[in-house]
Amino acid sequence: MALGKQAKVLTKPQVDAVTAFLLSRRHGVRDQTVFLLSVRAGLRAKEIANLRWSMILTPDGEVGDAIHLTDTASKGRSGRVIPLNKQLRNNLLQMLDDVRQQRHFGSQTAYVVTTERSAHTSPQAVVNMFKRWYDDIGLLGCSSHSGRRTFITNAARKISTVGGSLRDVQVLAGHSSLAVTQRYIDGDSEARKKIVDLI
Repeated sequence: MALGKQAKVLTKPQVDAVTAFLLSRRHGVRDQTVFLLSVRAGLRAKEIANLRWSMILTPDGEVGDAIHLTDTASKGRSGRVIPLNKQLRNNLLQMLDDVRQQRHFGSQTAYVVTTERSAHTSPQAVVNMFKRWYDDIGLLGCSSHSGRRTFITNAARKISTVGGSLRDVQVLAGHSSLAVTQRYIDGDSEARKKIVDLI
């Protein structure tokens, strides 16, 4: 993937700005959850669109501690288990409370992201959501893949602090090879400046 064609990685202030902006919208919790599924769980647009409540809920019907993403909801064989970020989990708890009040909610079949017109949205609709949000907030060069790249980059930078390795980031990303994961990671020019003084 050429550098010019990669979606931009978001900074922490940008993530915070998008998160706050989305919550102010009409479907704030849903929209913010879509964004968090990208930036805090690293999901692709297709995976966000195909995510079902059955992949999040425990056998007793409560929001669990991880997303159990199946291969059918993902790309190829990139199904995986992704631990839930606290902020994302809180949003999912709010959404679950809302959908449980609907008469026809079925935890095995219902999709997490729905619209007023449909009980299942498409990957292209998710891509369009991100484009509209980034345009509205004035973030250039960002796309539905920006959150995923941000998640993978941040995980790569911090994984060694918890005793993990890039192999763990690869598993979280659902990539078939470490080489693919490495292409997603944005370098850090400040870290490069510091490391040369340590050599």
